Amino acid sequence: MTPTDTATALPDRQTLPAEERHATELAFLAAHDDGPRPPGWLLTPRSVITFVCGSAGEALKLAKPHETLPRELVIAPKFVGERALVERCVVTLAGERGLLLVGEPGTAKSMLSELLAAAVCGTSALTVQGTAGTTEDALRYGWNYALLLAQGPTPQALVDSPVLAAMRSGRVARVEEITRCLPEVQDALVSILSDRRMSVPELSGTDAAQVASAPGFTVIATANLRDRGVSEMSAALKRRFNFETVHPIADVDAETALVKRQATAAVERAGAAFAVDDAVLDVLVTVFRDLRAGRSAEGWDVERPGTVMSTAEAVQVAVSLGVATAYLPVGDTLDLVPGHLLGVVRKDDPTDHARLLGYWDGPVRRRAEDGSATWRRLWDLRENLR
Repeated sequence: MTPTDTATALPDRQTLPAEERHATELAFLAAHDDGPRPPGWLLTPRSVITFVCGSAGEALKLAKPHETLPRELVIAPKFVGERALVERCVVTLAGERGLLLVGEPGTAKSMLSELLAAAVCGTSALTVQGTAGTTEDALRYGWNYALLLAQGPTPQALVDSPVLAAMRSGRVARVEEITRCLPEVQDALVSILSDRRMSVPELSGTDAAQVASAPGFTVIATANLRDRGVSEMSAALKRRFNFETVHPIADVDAETALVKRQATAAVERAGAAFAVDDAVLDVLVTVFRDLRAGRSAEGWDVERPGTVMSTAEAVQVAVSLGVATAYLPVGDTLDLVPGHLLGVVRKDDPTDHARLLGYWDGPVRRRAEDGSATWRRLWDLRENLR
């Protein structure tokens, strides 16, 4: 298939939210499992876990034919991590407790948050992106100022935040990078998560002065453990959340498969077929894992760079390699790997350049000496790191 042929089949949006991307699976699971659901949930807790973790290759079958759904379907895994973690997350949400996903950058916390919200309430769109510039209005409400000037403070002039919209409808609100918000902004969630209602003082004396949470409302927040812009959460807010740590992928084969799968999808969206050799992907993932852990698979010590060598970064490098292979006369794709790695390692601290050179002089050289042709070629490319 040529790049032009692929491009004609592309959707009119770069990405789709999880509820649209996996709409068939969600509808199938809703019809497949008619067990009890917590208030406001579209799926049973068991089906939410299956949606996120997959059906282990087993084809699930509907009890009776459905007009628009297949009779049987294999649910693909979407999150590579511990099933027990997903189960704890689902139990937390079923208990209408706030869920805080923490971990290193690039460990798929946001993706897990999106998948859980889509499976529980059918939408992942009720989202606040935390930044240093996020105001309290983003978690509470704002105003349509044209109506406010014309009518004064009325329910019609009130503009719901995603959190307030989730409260009214009994759905899941997502707060991304909550620790990037200033502490006084974060603390707007304290009363929401404890009292389960929001006061609107401007509408005092009316029925709209307080908004009570509908059954099913809860909040999923995410936070990075290593971020220079972190604002410490108050003890009061921490008590309102169950904390779950999302760790890097432990299994090298699972991480390699994930990198290939996501890079393939991204390159296809760019209008091309993914043609990076598996040996190159194996080298790429191995380098990322070694530098992330500070130790090679053989047990050799490695000096860790300051930047986080996350799976998400590995995917982006694989995407760049795939696009270059498809559109540019690059020759051997492996020749591009050192330059892309240098760009990743120097992102936070230029002095990490020396650590990458040290990695080349250590594990890369030793693997080359052990007779691996791929690592020998990579060792020969050391000059590309200058």
